[in-house]
Amino acid sequence: MSPKLPLTLYVDAACPLCAREIIWLRRHATQECLQLVDISTPGFVSEDRSLDQLRSKLHARSADGHWLTGLDATYWSWRAAGLGKWAAPLGWRPLRPLLLLAYWLFSLARPHLGWLPHPDGSSRCTDRCGPR
Repeated sequence: MSPKLPLTLYVDAACPLCAREIIWLRRHATQECLQLVDISTPGFVSEDRSLDQLRSKLHARSADGHWLTGLDATYWSWRAAGLGKWAAPLGWRPLRPLLLLAYWLFSLARPHLGWLPHPDGSSRCTDRCGPR
């Protein structure tokens, strides 16, 4: 079942890899379908999830309040942005266990990727980059 739009995706713009995906999503999405909220903004507060939870894996929330996490948040945010052809493999049942494992490994590695250049030109992630 598709989540009710707009989908709100909680992103970490301080993360170099995440920032690239944010640029890609903004290029394709409309506000009516996908809204991006930067959890690395100073003073960010969520009433439903802690910052550690939001950093541990990707989170999205549908217009009716349903939470999606991890691979599901990625899948539905790409679809909401009109990137269904890119999202399609994420929904293929035979690939699902492998993709879930890959996402889990990425979540473990993400805090250690601060050495990557950020799209804004900075050379590394700030201390706000935590587990995703």
